[in-house]
Amino acid sequence: MLKVLVVDDDAGLRLSVKSTLMASGKFEVDEAFDGINALEKVKENSFNMVLLDVDMPRMRGLEALKHIKEHDPSIIVLIMTAYATIDDAVAAVKDGAYNYVSKPIKGDDLINMVEKALEAHSLISQVAASAPTLTMESGRKIVGGTAQMQKVFHIIDRLSKVDTPVLIRGASGTGKELVARAIHVNSRAKEGPFVAINCSAIPENLFESELFGHEKGAFTGADQRKIGKFQFAEGGTLFLDEVGDMPSLMQVKLLRVLQEKVFTPVGANREIKTNVRIIAATNRPLEDMIKKGEFREDLYYRLNVMPITLPSLQDRQDDLDSLINNFIKKFNERQDKRIINVTPEALNCLKKYDWPGNIRELENVIEHAFILEESNQLTIHSLPESILMATGTELKAKPLHNAVNENLNDDQENSHQDLIQINDSHLDFNKHKEAFEKEFIIKALTMFKGRINQTALHANIPKKTLLRKIEKYGINTKDYMDAP
Repeated sequence: MLKVLVVDDDAGLRLSVKSTLMASGKFEVDEAFDGINALEKVKENSFNMVLLDVDMPRMRGLEALKHIKEHDPSIIVLIMTAYATIDDAVAAVKDGAYNYVSKPIKGDDLINMVEKALEAHSLISQVAASAPTLTMESGRKIVGGTAQMQKVFHIIDRLSKVDTPVLIRGASGTGKELVARAIHVNSRAKEGPFVAINCSAIPENLFESELFGHEKGAFTGADQRKIGKFQFAEGGTLFLDEVGDMPSLMQVKLLRVLQEKVFTPVGANREIKTNVRIIAATNRPLEDMIKKGEFREDLYYRLNVMPITLPSLQDRQDDLDSLINNFIKKFNERQDKRIINVTPEALNCLKKYDWPGNIRELENVIEHAFILEESNQLTIHSLPESILMATGTELKAKPLHNAVNENLNDDQENSHQDLIQINDSHLDFNKHKEAFEKEFIIKALTMFKGRINQTALHANIPKKTLLRKIEKYGINTKDYMDAP
């Protein structure tokens, strides 16, 4: 449950705000009667948000804000203000407050504002997953352990305060859409929608209709009027992913929208005004495309006012440990596991890999390992074979008794122990290989409750091979359908 601190010298207002938040069932709420009391509680507890009054005795809200942000920059601060102190509230936003809400405070407005602020904080935290948390000597925590990521987060902050078009550059898997969302939810357009469209996934003949909409009868098959993405995104942000794949004709039309702030639906004879912020992204070399005549130079300069370039994971090797720990925490919560860390051998393998798929690939690899791992550490035995092969990592024999399902009945368990027992007089490679195969398949079937497709997918076994082995070893999949 999210923890909120309400700070105001008016006990009645504190009670009202606390009651409103707690009634939603989403928040745990504490109170402080002035800025000094608030700082004491912030230092003793971990809060997601502080609702802070401006005009209080002993320490005013603006001073308390600075101290709170110095202690923990990640805390979201919402300013509560009377009409007479609006200027102070605006100043507070410039000093790091997320926003302000005017008194008297309406319940619905308060809940909406708090949820929006926490949503913004959540997205920034997800972007922060692309970099570790660095603790400075002063104790202040700064997101981003590399110079490249420090620069990225600085630009995100700057772009959140303006409405100019944005171009995000970076290889696939580096988090371009996540950065776009972070800019949106911290901008003046945050109350509007965020609409994403993948330019490489739209057929060229439908592109104009997809962006601008069309009138009924505008072309064959247009049996009804359609609203385009620009209208859906009105008052918000339109994210054009893979903009380098946009057809030449559409590049011209997009440039006109950026310049004139109007567009015309297909088949219409009227122009529609638009108030949409454009954030574009690409992994293609637009400069080379301009030289080849594949991308318009004027559109490039229109989009490239203040670009963001996301570094590849290969260029951020120092961040790998923190990224892995972040994903371990994520999948522990999602899969209800208790993985502690990665073994040194597995970590060394991950650090030797080039990560062509970047953050997205790393996340998938850790998820893959979570599915297969039985211990409280991620080992090389749970890493995908492709990672091991690419890094030249030799897979040492895994202690076979560890693969035995603890939930098998005694007869099954004793049977498997007989199969894998190795001694000096019975060193038969084929025998023990088959014993391991059978045991591995039984364990995998038990994990996925006898479902062939799921077992084949997650155990990285071709379905035909799995079926052949099941038949060879006389395994009855129905025995494992009700496995706990």
